[in-house]
Order: sequence, then structure tokens, then C-alpha cells
Amino acid sequence: MPQTGRPRSFSRDEAVAAAMILFWENGFESTSLSQLRAAMGNISAASFYAAFESKEALFREAVDRYISTYGDVSESFRDTSLTARAAMEQGLRRSARMQTENSHPSGCLLVLSAVNCSPEQKHIREMLAKERERVRGWLKDCIERAVANGELPGSTDICMLVTLYETFLRGISTQARDGVPYEVIDAAITQLMCVWDTLSANS
Repeated sequence: MPQTGRPRSFSRDEAVAAAMILFWENGFESTSLSQLRAAMGNISAASFYAAFESKEALFREAVDRYISTYGDVSESFRDTSLTARAAMEQGLRRSARMQTENSHPSGCLLVLSAVNCSPEQKHIREMLAKERERVRGWLKDCIERAVANGELPGSTDICMLVTLYETFLRGISTQARDGVPYEVIDAAITQLMCVWDTLSANS
């Protein structure tokens, strides 16, 4: 009678959550397998590879976990129950609040976890760039909706405005990691939305 494999002695969900925190704090390349295994309850290398196949595959799971939990603040940019302006503002403020909370690493995992990668890890950087591009698309959709419904004038330079708001959004990570408090970033968001209001006044 064939023997069944020994059940895993750890929770996969908890393991992925622990890995997500490590990657968020240290980045993909700087997080070692020994750190990951220790965070997962000192599991053996064999158990690690049996469960996740590779560090890269685990990172992909960790990124997906981040997107569906902490990263879901970006969903505000897609909220069509709000005016486009309100969706943009809410997305920025929710992102700033999340990135500055002290219950987890500061900043955004999608921005910080592969800022510096060796050429061998270029595909990791490209994977995260693709995720950031998805959010950029939401910003673009939000601004295009504002133009279409008259919140912003038809002459609005959409590409410029997307770049402005996305640059601010991505810059929150550095500010948060440097210890800039939420209240300061929140005040900056208020000023940034004045740009929208100035454009809107001409619509």
C-alpha cells in the first residue's frame, strides 16, 4: 500500500503572509531562503521547495496576497459610484494611510521590493512594473471618465495628469519609508487635488 506524504506542519496561508512581510520589508533579492524558512516556523528546505517550488514562485504568491489585502486600497481609483475626482482623492488618501501605518512595513511592496535588482532578476522587476502599470491604467480610466462626463475639460492633457498623480502615488513609498507622517502626506494630497480643481474650473 503506497505511503501518503506527511502532512505539512505549517499553514500555507500564514507562511505566505509571513513571506509577504519579509519581501515588503527587505525586497526580493535581499530576502534570503533562510529568513523565509525561519519566518515559516523553521521549516526544512525540502518542505519549502515541496510547498512553493522556488523563492520566485513564493514571491509571486506574496505579491498576489499583497494586492488582494493591503494593496486593495488602489481599488478606490476604479470606484465608479464616486465622482472621478472623489475616486482619485480617496485612492490617494487610502494609499497614504495604508503605507504609513506602523502595523506592517511602510511604503508599497510593488514599488519597494525590486527597486534594485541584479540583471539576473530583471524579470522580477518587470513583473512588478506590470502590476504598477495596471494601477496606472486605473488612474488613466479615472481621468478619462472625468473628461467624458465633464468634470474636466476636453482639452485636459490626460497623459500629463496621469503622470502627475501616478508620480505622487509612487512617491508616497519613499516618503513613508523615510518616516514622513500620514498627516503631512495627507496635506500634500489636498494641495495636489487643487490642480484638479483648477482644471475643472475651466471645463
